[in-house]
Amino acid sequence: MSNPYSEKQCVISGVGQSEIGRRLPRSGLQLTVDAVKKALDDAGLKREDIDGVSSWPGQMQNSAPGFSPVSITDLREAMDLKLSWYNAGIESTQMSAIINACMAVASGQARHVICFRTMTEASSMAKGTRSSVQGTGSQRISGPFQWQLPFGAFSASSWAALIASRYMHEFGASREQLAQIALNARRNAQLNERAVYRDPLSMEDYLSARMISDPLCLFDCDVPIDGSTVLIISHKDCAPDLKATPIHIESVAGPLYGRDSWDQQDDLTRFCAEDAGKMLWSRTDFSPKDVDFAELYDGFSFLTLLWLEGLGFCGRGEAAAFVEGGQRIARDGELPLATHGGQLSAGRTHGLGYFHEAVKQLRGEAGSHQLAGDRKLAVVSNGGGNLAGAALLRKD
Repeated sequence: MSNPYSEKQCVISGVGQSEIGRRLPRSGLQLTVDAVKKALDDAGLKREDIDGVSSWPGQMQNSAPGFSPVSITDLREAMDLKLSWYNAGIESTQMSAIINACMAVASGQARHVICFRTMTEASSMAKGTRSSVQGTGSQRISGPFQWQLPFGAFSASSWAALIASRYMHEFGASREQLAQIALNARRNAQLNERAVYRDPLSMEDYLSARMISDPLCLFDCDVPIDGSTVLIISHKDCAPDLKATPIHIESVAGPLYGRDSWDQQDDLTRFCAEDAGKMLWSRTDFSPKDVDFAELYDGFSFLTLLWLEGLGFCGRGEAAAFVEGGQRIARDGELPLATHGGQLSAGRTHGLGYFHEAVKQLRGEAGSHQLAGDRKLAVVSNGGGNLAGAALLRKD
């Protein structure tokens, strides 16, 4: 008998995404409302049907401009929502908005929950503020940053580069192999009219690009954008009344077994992706060989390699060889990745964009970049370091 309080009681009933771009002339709240309206229309639901809202990391506009500019209160007031349950907070996995929404729906706290993630980092950068760089303002630095900044580790690019360097040393991976993550993403983005970067990208372009934090170059880093993505999590009993094909949530995982840190892990080359993978597969009868495509986190290209290993698509230290040449991860390969261009080319939607893409692909609604064939099972991952979360999505 299935657990009546698990994620398997839940479906993604609707998805919506605002315009995605660089320095858009709209506020974060306007973009969020746009995405919510699209998700409601997609699901065939009314505003009055929504009784829950979930987000991550919660409003952070003052401490991290552009990183999370919209609060649940902002959205509730703007749309006059009547909420039985709501949740947001940063001390949790990056996928916590979805995991918590599933638990709320499965336990009866809510029936239809909006999950949203809004970014206005591109506009904030244009104003001279960068949420991704620590220690650039006049505020006193505290917490873990007080130990990282003296060594020049101002942002996640430095932390990820440390891990990538160790991985390359330990397993003999090359930049040419790593490049396939960025090259594959760009090829897919060329088919996606909504992607931010669509110009062709060659191996020569990649290898000659400006180094950001060795061994990560410009094309290994995702693209800051303005935009909002929304999912609606509903109880599976609602499926017959939905306008769109419901996508079932087969399994979710967002554990924290190791250190709550990027640079203080017991083994720098494992991270939390491995723990998330083990938990994900323990909650389902499916296995990696059943997956039709994967939307794996590429905030930095190297993180995708760790996700390939952590989710069991290849063995320990084998991810660089797995992606070499790009054939396996191409649209017609054994495991298509980043089918919309990923965050490296389609824009840093910070996690929820992968869900939006996976749902569209599973429904056969991805338009010009739709994969061939009938795809029924997708894996989605979010985050790197200590923020790892993964989900398995299924179409009946």
